[in-house]
Amino acid sequence: MDARRPIRSFVLRAGRITAAQERALKDLWPTFGLRVAGAAIDLDVAFGRSAPRCLEIGFGAGEVIGTLAESNPHIDYLGIEVHRPGVGRLLLRAEQAKLANLRVICHDAVEALAIALPDRSFDEILIFFPDPWHKKRHHKRRLIDASFVEILADKLRPQGVLRLATDWQAYAEQMLQVCNACARLATQSTDGTYVPRPGFRPATRFERRGSRLGHGVWDLAYERR
Repeated sequence: MDARRPIRSFVLRAGRITAAQERALKDLWPTFGLRVAGAAIDLDVAFGRSAPRCLEIGFGAGEVIGTLAESNPHIDYLGIEVHRPGVGRLLLRAEQAKLANLRVICHDAVEALAIALPDRSFDEILIFFPDPWHKKRHHKRRLIDASFVEILADKLRPQGVLRLATDWQAYAEQMLQVCNACARLATQSTDGTYVPRPGFRPATRFERRGSRLGHGVWDLAYERR
């Protein structure tokens, strides 16, 4: 292995993909998909307008971003996910609901932010339940660290909001530490810790399963200074 290869926050697993999802990835990608290449994406061109804009990183099966895009047609939503079955599922939902305000990137989020997405592009960034990589030797794989939080701050517009959630307490504490240390972010918590669950966030299947198992959930929210 090349020692210079960056540590990934994900592992691409050969998950089952349905025929419908495969069709969506082939036939619907030209409508909803954005490709990460060597130049920044002009998001006004990609969406065909200039509007408030929200980014969700690691959208899984697309429950949150799909619901938000359906409920808020005046806001443009961009989702990033590396796992093809989840991307295919969201594309099918976008087709069924005729979501003109939704676009999708299937690529490593760290690379996509560095290469394809201009600074000060988003009014809101959502990262809900990223892989906690709970074993100590895997902590280096966690997506939310100090360097990535600085990148997220770059991509937010002034007064834009970064929202995070996890059901792993140790990861919540790490998120809190690195976000509080970012000088360009101001917590929306009254006591400098966590915030109430935002009412707009639908529970995903993953979150409902965690709730049945007795997992807690920690939400964080920060405003770009």
